[in-house]
Amino acid sequence: MPDTFGLDKAALVTQSTRRMDQHFKDSGYTLRQKLALTCRILFDNGHDSGLAGQITARTGTPGQFLTQRLGLGFDEIAEDNLLLVDEDLEVLDGDGIPNPANRFHSWVYRARPDVNCIVHTHALHASTLGMLEQPLQVSHMDNCVLYDDVAFVAKWPGVPVGNEEGEFIAAALGSKHALLLSHHGLLIAGATVEQACVLALAFERAARMQLLASASGIIQPIDPALGAEAHDWILRPTRNAVAFDYYARRSLKKPHNADCLRSTA
Repeated sequence: MPDTFGLDKAALVTQSTRRMDQHFKDSGYTLRQKLALTCRILFDNGHDSGLAGQITARTGTPGQFLTQRLGLGFDEIAEDNLLLVDEDLEVLDGDGIPNPANRFHSWVYRARPDVNCIVHTHALHASTLGMLEQPLQVSHMDNCVLYDDVAFVAKWPGVPVGNEEGEFIAAALGSKHALLLSHHGLLIAGATVEQACVLALAFERAARMQLLASASGIIQPIDPALGAEAHDWILRPTRNAVAFDYYARRSLKKPHNADCLRSTA
């Protein structure tokens, strides 16, 4: 056995990440299943504002993505009721219509080729911060997956169904993974469905912690270098996949999610 007590932190980080990458494999869920599971996971963790919010994921075909059907809540999304749409929101496969607010997703995808999944919700605590016109403060290790990675819009641009709002939101997001829209909600731009899901959960938890901490005193900032270090450690693809699988198992244990993984094929 190697003697690890003489290794520095960088070497131990490298060793740990290599072991995780070797040990953990992809869950095997299809893209549709991952998207449907994300909807159920988010609903079970506070992203339950009725019919508000959208989720989309690129399919691999340029200009096409999957999304949920307008009229269904996140707790009703299953792999067989997702819609395949183009960037003009025309339905290519499936029954029903998409949320017209999905238009801004098309603008984000055009601006960010690295983004493959977008989550937008009106989660309670994130929306509460938006009402206060306060940006998200990341001051705890668990939330560092979002450290220096959240853009902020202080003034509400209005209902995001026009091209103007799409251009505005895509520009405001910039190169970051997350955005808080005052008087509106949160937006996550993920490289994968798993990453988008984990970041959306982290965002709402961080917002709740911020509100709780602010009610007790002044939030103290963390060291920027340590925040950046934790961000990169937590945001790794393997960690996102492992966390997603855990949240999926947890949600699938709930009876109301028994219909999530079903296919008409």
